[in-house]
Formats: sequence, structure tokens, C-alpha cells
Amino acid sequence: MLRIPWTAKKTNERVLNEANKRRSLVRTIRKRQGTFLGHVMRRGKLEHLVTTGKFEGKRSRGRQREMIMDGLATWLETGKVLDTLAAVKDRDLWRDMIANAYKQGT
Repeated sequence: MLRIPWTAKKTNERVLNEANKRRSLVRTIRKRQGTFLGHVMRRGKLEHLVTTGKFEGKRSRGRQREMIMDGLATWLETGKVLDTLAAVKDRDLWRDMIANAYKQGT
């Protein structure tokens, strides 16, 4: 990034601070999850059932896995999954929510 030799023994955080950059991998992943979720929810097919977890049958033993919807509702600061699902229906609102959450970071 700044052509710093490996023998300088600088940490990644220090190099990022010197270059005035931030880590962005998690933010990029969340943004792509959000856009994919909007696409899937508007289609309303099998993927919709998978992401909302509306399958019949027994739950597996042990701690339940975190669902995609729970993580995105937290990231978008909507509070509830139902509010997030309602926002998906309006494409312009959904795009604005994703863009604002992306700008704010994680």
C-alpha cells in the first residue's frame, strides 16, 4: 500500500492509519447480503422461504444458528425482522437503507 518493507515490523492497523484507510471487507459483505436479500424477497420463491426460515419440521439440537435476517436487521438498525421485510417491498426505500448503513460502517 505504501511500499513499506516487511522488515519495518509495522502492524496492519498502523499501516492503515498511515494510509488513512479503513477496513471494509465486513461492510462490503453486509452490503452485498442486503442487495441480495432485497432481490430474493421481491421474487418470493424458494430462496424467500430459506432466508426467512419458514420451513416445517423439528429444530436441530443445541444453539440455534443466527439467521441472515437477524444480522441484517441489526446492521440496518430496523429493530425487528418484520420491519426489515416490510422495507424490502419498496425498492427505493431498501436501496436508501443499504446505502446509509454502508456509509455509517459496522
